[in-house]
Amino acid sequence: MQSNNPVFRRSAEFNGSGGNSYGTQQGYADPSTWGTGTPGMPSTDVQGPTARMTVDSVVQKTAFSLGAVIVAAAATWFLTADITTETTADDLGGLYAAASLGALVAFALSMVNSFKRVVSPALVMAFAVAEGIALGAISKIFDAQFGGGIVTQAVIGTFAAFAGTLAAYKFFEIKVGQKFRMFVMAAVFGMIGLSLMELVLGMFGSQIGLFGLGGLGLLTAVAGLVLGVFMLILDFDFVEYGVANGIDERESWRAAFAMTVSLVWIYTNLLRLLAIFSQD
Repeated sequence: MQSNNPVFRRSAEFNGSGGNSYGTQQGYADPSTWGTGTPGMPSTDVQGPTARMTVDSVVQKTAFSLGAVIVAAAATWFLTADITTETTADDLGGLYAAASLGALVAFALSMVNSFKRVVSPALVMAFAVAEGIALGAISKIFDAQFGGGIVTQAVIGTFAAFAGTLAAYKFFEIKVGQKFRMFVMAAVFGMIGLSLMELVLGMFGSQIGLFGLGGLGLLTAVAGLVLGVFMLILDFDFVEYGVANGIDERESWRAAFAMTVSLVWIYTNLLRLLAIFSQD
């Protein structure tokens, strides 16, 4: 099964080229490829069993990744200056710098992780830390501007969306088709493209407001939230496929990275939605 998701497309195991016969699923090479070895020396041609991806391994790696995001976000929140009524724009320079730098590094690492053929746990964790720094700074700014426990609501809403999507996926036995995959990934790249366009326009003071707190911002936030749920469905589908086909346990890190991206995507759009509805 070929994937249109760049996170999984780089994995030979996820695309079925890692071997799906009974023998290779159990971790042993084809008997026709075995060698006799040098007399008196142990043979190195027979492959021993390797660890396989399980639901537990995916949950564990995802917990590590999300834990890094949360710890980095909390550290950024508590180690930066408090925002009060007397805080000036200059005083917020550190927060804006943390948000911008963290977001840029996270974006760069997300591209590397998405297109890297061999998943790197270190890079996945580095992405999580950078993303956490950006989220911590952004969340603190939103909390100071809108209050009312907006950040707590966004966090609860994110995990509720995860639980609800997982329940729907299992209860309704959702089957992911090729057209759905292509639609979701096209929408993701389209949203990224719009974000980059808005960033460039912002440098020249000509932002459209696609990701602001106005009418257009409301539309993109709703679309982004729905798209985040669709991304989670793709994640669940690929994890289910990977576990069923006994792919290498290391690929649990790739699945963890994908789900972290989806949850961060949902959180940021939900935070923006709550901010829009909190305006006077």
